Amino acid sequence: MLNYQRRKEAIVSHADKMAASRDKWIDKNRFYYEDHYAYLRFSIPPNLKILEIGCGTGNLLAEMRPRMGVGIDISAKMIERARRNFPDLNFVHGDAEDAAFMAQLEGPFDIIIISDTIGALSDCQRVITNLHPLCTPDTRLVISYYSKLWEPILKLAELMGAKMPQPEQNWLSTDDICNLLQLSRFEIIKSEWRQLLPKRFGGIGTFVNRYIAPWPLICRLCLKNYVIARISPQIVSHPRPTSATVLVPCRNEEGNIFSAINRIPDFCDHIEILFVEGGSSDSTLATIKESIAAFPDKTIRVLVQDGKGKGDAVRKGFSEAKGEVLMILDADLTMPPEDLPKYFDALASGQGEFINGSRLVYPMENDAMRFLNYLANALFSWMFTWILNQRFTDTLCGTKVLYRRDYQLISDNRSYFGDYDPFGDFDLIFGAVKLNKKVVEIPIRYAERVYGTTQISRFRHGWLLLKMVIQAYKKFKAI
Repeated sequence: MLNYQRRKEAIVSHADKMAASRDKWIDKNRFYYEDHYAYLRFSIPPNLKILEIGCGTGNLLAEMRPRMGVGIDISAKMIERARRNFPDLNFVHGDAEDAAFMAQLEGPFDIIIISDTIGALSDCQRVITNLHPLCTPDTRLVISYYSKLWEPILKLAELMGAKMPQPEQNWLSTDDICNLLQLSRFEIIKSEWRQLLPKRFGGIGTFVNRYIAPWPLICRLCLKNYVIARISPQIVSHPRPTSATVLVPCRNEEGNIFSAINRIPDFCDHIEILFVEGGSSDSTLATIKESIAAFPDKTIRVLVQDGKGKGDAVRKGFSEAKGEVLMILDADLTMPPEDLPKYFDALASGQGEFINGSRLVYPMENDAMRFLNYLANALFSWMFTWILNQRFTDTLCGTKVLYRRDYQLISDNRSYFGDYDPFGDFDLIFGAVKLNKKVVEIPIRYAERVYGTTQISRFRHGWLLLKMVIQAYKKFKAI
């Protein structure tokens, strides 16, 4: 206990000593800090309620453009300067390792940031555990830190006067940080590595960090690592939704309409079946209208597309859906409608916030997917897993489930990616990952189509998928 107290006193003494020059060091290493702030701004939307642990002189918190910003620091002199720099934000002197102090903060918060401070903490697990009362299921904890590989370089930079001196730090790897989060009952959403060159070097640093540093293996050599987590769903309550909309995009699917309605189970109190018809050349629209009359005890509606393609159908349907939970069911019924309760339960229980189906885990029926399509799906899934930093075994499985409130956030932020997605899958996937939603995949037994013909062109759609990969790289990695 004596060593614990001595370390804390040394940390406070050093921070007080450096408070007057902290902003000068930030200016001296402007390229490093600009890249750091830019990535956090990419990961954290503006106008949220944000808490920063170890806020220093307040620069990072101000860069996040919070609706309400609270910064705490163990150094009274750092807090004094932060208040002077940013009088519109709230800065509090206190110790994050003190549970009683943390309980006095007016939570909950949308975002909690621990930027580099984890290296100075005496008990990291205690600090993370103290965050529980300040979290809701939607709160995101963002931890950033230096890579252990850079320790000799950073020490040399301090000796040469190129970096602000630091007392002895906890040199934690990304795996160490993830382990501490799990011990503290937080669940990892994703990890990222950035900044292979923390100096501008006449523009070379920008190029390397955007287009070389993100690649597999190379990224592990980067200076900065980031971990985004949420509180474990087992220790927070999740009110169970009572309504859902099952969206069925359909074009030339007249033989599947009645079967789809009959096979959708009653998995919640109120289920809306919403067909979006896309200019069929057969009697699909007339069959849907007949089904509305044939099933008076079910809530069935139909919309007719103004545009073309499944992506347009999904956007139109979700914009008018009435359920708390939004679900997509492909009209070809190759995903068994009987499996929809699994998706609903995974979302309702908090296991995931974006539920994605996967056709590539279980063996599938002989003619369910052509071999080249299978290989392409597997390859593109690997690419998207790397780019998005969340696991995807199948990006093009039609079944996707999320809360309507989260879809509204995706829709509100669609301008970042644009309305370019003809499939409808990537608009949702990219939007959910950008919002740091927890993605969970549910394997399905992919069935052979029993009516109609596939509307997938392997070469045309393969080219579109490649464009999706390039777009994702630009928007998630080259930033």
